[in-house]
Parts: sequence; structure tokens; C-alpha cells
Amino acid sequence: MKPSRTSRRAFLSAGLMLPVVGARMGFASAGAGTMRLPGASMEETPSSTDKLEMRVLGRTGLKVTPVGFGCGYTGDASVIERAADLGINYFDTARAYLQGNNERMVGIALKSKRKEIVLSTKSLASTKELALKDLETSLRELRTDYIDIWYYHDKPSPDKVTEEMIEAQQIARQQGKVRFSGLSMHANQQQMLPWMAKNGFFDVVLTGYNFAMDPRMDEAIATAAKAGIGIVAMKVMAGGFRALKPSDPLYARFKQEGTQLAALKWAVSRPHVATTVPGILDMDQLDENLRAMTERFSPGDEKILTAHLDAIAPIYCRMCGTCEGACQQGLPVADVLRILTYADGYRQFAMARESFRQLAPEHQTVRCGNCAGCTVQCPHGVRVAERMTRAQELFA
Repeated sequence: MKPSRTSRRAFLSAGLMLPVVGARMGFASAGAGTMRLPGASMEETPSSTDKLEMRVLGRTGLKVTPVGFGCGYTGDASVIERAADLGINYFDTARAYLQGNNERMVGIALKSKRKEIVLSTKSLASTKELALKDLETSLRELRTDYIDIWYYHDKPSPDKVTEEMIEAQQIARQQGKVRFSGLSMHANQQQMLPWMAKNGFFDVVLTGYNFAMDPRMDEAIATAAKAGIGIVAMKVMAGGFRALKPSDPLYARFKQEGTQLAALKWAVSRPHVATTVPGILDMDQLDENLRAMTERFSPGDEKILTAHLDAIAPIYCRMCGTCEGACQQGLPVADVLRILTYADGYRQFAMARESFRQLAPEHQTVRCGNCAGCTVQCPHGVRVAERMTRAQELFA
């Protein structure tokens, strides 16, 4: 069922309840100091001695800043270093990012800050042996002897999480190489989050969560949080578009002033979110992210996001799962659309191509132009056939 425009607006408006909800959830400040008052100039960026708000990451007891750092496509180690200097303390990477080069860069950038930060990485492995091998490589590349949170990456259904994978995490924890177990997912969260809450295997979830998603996501996240699972939100920008430059043909359509800041403020304002991992490419984006920790989500932000939601409707997949199994050629539609977002939204063509090549070989050879008509109808208005064809033209 397609959520009504009213329900989506209510979902956005819920962020305006932050002062009340934040107090109820017990999100505490780490100190009286703040990094910058709303509206302050860039010259007033805080020193490393300023105190940022800290939130408790579920039953782990770890204290994290509401805005973390998704390092996946960051190419400048100095941005990571500066974020840590300014007090951001949650940093996320993965074994697969940039074929391992991202972990290596993160390890170099954060080596001197290791005891002051919460560091997470992820494995795509599906067997115990491969998972533990990934872990050893991650430890070496990150220049550390332990990982705070070790995720299995992109697991959209319970059948993708086997007993031997869970055993590998338990072994790693017993050896002291991992402190807490996690699971990440881009889709099917409304099934996966309650499943995680029930089985008790995982301490943290890294989940797609943004203003464009079905309002029922709130309920699924609340269920996981009630079970003590720490909530880390990714994909908070709903497709990115942050890296667009004035010369880019998509700039005029999607690069509206304040949109990305409003999206991040919305995610930070959600009552059960402990931290977020927006990608950060440069110092300007870092400064904008810092503002999201001091400025409340406002009616003006709601207006900006409502307009942006209309603009991205034809191209942005909300990972609702409706299209699962609907393609007559068996394509994983949501996965392909997400991969295309890496190129169109994040402008990370190499990452998108690499992700496309991780699809099953039979899916890489499909051409939507060979179909007489598309059997996938998106309830949110995504032009699926057009988007799938574009992905095939770019990456196949």
C-alpha cells in the first residue's frame, strides 16, 4: 500500500518532537559545552576540547556522537582526522569498500585516536571461515587488535544469516578481537528488525533510515531498540545528491540549499537513533554535519524535505520491498536501483560498477530492453524500467 502524502508529512513532522522525545529516551549530553550555536559562522568551528552530545548505543553501553562518519567513499584522510579531532567518535568502514583500500586509509587516519573512538567494519562473508579471514584482514588494515562492532553486511532476510556466521562472531568475541556483533541491511528492515529483536544474536543494527521511507519503519526500529539493540542509521540523505557540482546536469534539480542538512537533522532527531553514518567527502560537508548536532529539526526543514521528496520520487528507491520477486527476469530490482544511486546520487561510479559486478552473473547479463513491458510497478512512483535500463547501460 502506498503511504499517503499526509502520512509521509506526519513522519517528517515527528522530528519536531525532539526536545520531548530526547528527554524521554535519556540521550544525555557529554558536557555543558557545545560545538557551535545555530547560525554560527564557519570560523566558529569548535576546538577538540569542546564537548559533543553523546548517546548510548543500545545494550553495548558505548557512547557515540549523534553524527558519526561513514568512511566508505572518503578519499581524503585529513577529513577523517579532523572529524576525530572535533569530537566525532563513531567511524564506519567495511572490508569491501574500495577493495580494502578504505580500511587501510581509515586505519592510518585514526591510529593515534584508536582509544578515543568507536570503530566498526563489515564483512560480506557467508561462511565461518571466510568471515574470520575477513576479520584478520580488517584488523591488519585498520591497524588495531580489536573491532568495536563487527557487522555482517547487507543481509536482507533471516535465511542469509547462518548458524556458522553467528558462530564466527561468537568466536571473534571470545578471542577479544570483536567487542559487539552487528548486522547491516539496506532493505526489508520491517521484517529484519523484529527478527533481530527476537533472536538476541546481535547488539547493533546498521540500517537504512531516512525521511523518504515508509512511516512504519518507526515501529520496526522501536521494536529493535526496546530489545536493547543499538540503532545506527545509514542512507540518511535518501539518495545522496550531496556531491553534485554546479556543472552537473542533475544539480539544478536535486541540489537545493539546505536539503542535505535537513535530511541529516531529521535522522538525528529520531528518538531511537543513537548515531548516523553520513558519507563525508570534504571539510565543507564535515562542517555541515556538525551543525546537525546543534540545530533542531524545524518546520522549515520539513518544508524543504517535503519538496525534495517530490523531486526524487521518480528515481529514488525507498527499499520498501514491494518489488521483491516482481521482475519477470528475476532481477533483484531494489539492489540494482541502490547501486545506481551510488553513481547518480553519490557520484561514485567506481563503487557502483564494483557493486554491480557482485551481482549474480545471470543478473548482470539481463537487458530490460528485451522485455515487452515491465512487470514491476513501484507504489512510490519510481520509473523502474528507465532506472534499470540506465544501470545496465552504465555498468554491464
